[in-house]
Amino acid sequence: MKLSEFRFAIEHEFGSGYARVLVRDLVLPALGGRTAEDALAAGIAPKDVWIALCDEQGVPLERRAGVGRPDPRRD
Repeated sequence: MKLSEFRFAIEHEFGSGYARVLVRDLVLPALGGRTAEDALAAGIAPKDVWIALCDEQGVPLERRAGVGRPDPRRD
């Protein structure tokens, strides 16, 4: 997962306003007590940050895989 795919995924799942709050403020125990913003800045892979956010927020498994890319069937 690229950083741009991470951004697309989090905004798609949570909405742009709440996504910004989550990335900036939510402390993720799975990432050593870092926020997503801090984890990404520390070089943690966007996919790992996405999974940690999903775990912490209870995102169902079916909405985690293949995210970050627009659905080609929507065009």
